[in-house]
Amino acid sequence: MSAFRLLLAALALASMTGCGKGDRAPAGVQGDPVRGKLALTQYACHSCHVIPGVPGPDIYVGRPLEGLGKRKTIVGGLPNTQDNLVRWIHDPQAVDAHSAMPDMGVSERDALDISAYLLSH
Repeated sequence: MSAFRLLLAALALASMTGCGKGDRAPAGVQGDPVRGKLALTQYACHSCHVIPGVPGPDIYVGRPLEGLGKRKTIVGGLPNTQDNLVRWIHDPQAVDAHSAMPDMGVSERDALDISAYLLSH
């Protein structure tokens, strides 16, 4: 990675950290919510979803992701557990072959961190 890109990534991460909600995952949730917030922007999830704390247009292609941790189910009645959310983010077609959500090539580590961020909000 070039020094410039590394600096940009560091600045982006620094601007997203702080002493606010979502800096720590709720009890029992694995992953790093701060890294998850950064990953949400890197994978451009805000292109289709309104995500709390992630700037982007008010687009309603996919469901808004605010309050995801309070939902009982995710896609198609699948129980809302962190494991299921990670599976869904990592490979949506493996969970629902007819899903409109594209496979964004999210790594398992990034999916874990993204799930930690979403379950924190």
